[in-house]
Amino acid sequence: MERGRGRMLPLLAFHAASEYYRLERKPPVTACLLAANTLIYLRPGFLHSILPPIDEVWFNAHLILKHRDLKRFFLSAFYHVGESHLVYNMMSLLWKGIQLENSMGSVEFASMVTALLGMSQGITLLLAKSLLLFFDYERPYYSEFAVGFSGVLFAMKVVLNSQSENYSYVHGVVVPSRYAAWAELILIQMFVPGVSFLGHLGGILAGLLYLQLKSRYSGSDPLTLIFRGLAGALSWPVRIVKGLFRSPRRRISGRGNVGRVHTGRTVSDRWSCQACTYDNSGWLSICEMCGTNRNDNGFSPRQVSHHSRDLSLDELRSRRMERFGR
Repeated sequence: MERGRGRMLPLLAFHAASEYYRLERKPPVTACLLAANTLIYLRPGFLHSILPPIDEVWFNAHLILKHRDLKRFFLSAFYHVGESHLVYNMMSLLWKGIQLENSMGSVEFASMVTALLGMSQGITLLLAKSLLLFFDYERPYYSEFAVGFSGVLFAMKVVLNSQSENYSYVHGVVVPSRYAAWAELILIQMFVPGVSFLGHLGGILAGLLYLQLKSRYSGSDPLTLIFRGLAGALSWPVRIVKGLFRSPRRRISGRGNVGRVHTGRTVSDRWSCQACTYDNSGWLSICEMCGTNRNDNGFSPRQVSHHSRDLSLDELRSRRMERFGR
């Protein structure tokens, strides 16, 4: 089996980085899905002992129903058989995920992807079992082994193009965008060997079912409420940490910051007394030398106190000498 340390993965990384760089809002759920699929394929050392091998997660209808193997049911969508398989699916996920997540929001997008994953896998399982019961088609559908995220991608394609009136190129063929998923299903089956027809068909039907359920239910679905609650719970400690390390801000009152005068000078500026010309600290509103109230634009005008008016020039001079002599 081809392992992914060739030349296509750097191309995927560069393309994803360039797409995210130009976006004003970076869709986090799409980024997490890209990272999860890529890490599972690369199997780095810290995940090697945790992740089951691909032989234990192939989607196989017979084994899933016989052993009630939920591991195969869910994890098979995140495994890929080769580098080209991974890169093709992730390029498609990047393009579809950016548009859908930015249009519906991250919480609803995460809910949709979870629902599409469960429905596409479930419909594929149901189709395989039905073909066995009604037509005795055990091979290739009931016993086939399949992995990959393409079933979810077909479902996302149906949701993305459901209201589109445009046309799309599907492997060189121009078709109405709302039928692009069906055209891709047929063309891929004709020209690409080894693909899962039931897996792709199950994804298309899952997308159609999702749209029907959304049209009949106007409120928030339970999955969206769960994801919104989880997002709020996860963001709560992050907000606390940010608050601890956030630099203190000045309190705002009226048209300016508390602690500043309207002239733009800080209160730590010095001011000169009109009576005795002593230079006082900006924190004082009364002259430290003679007791005269400050008369400045930054404070309410006050009259000079009577006892300061009665001071003679010699008394003022003596007070200044005592002040400077300390």
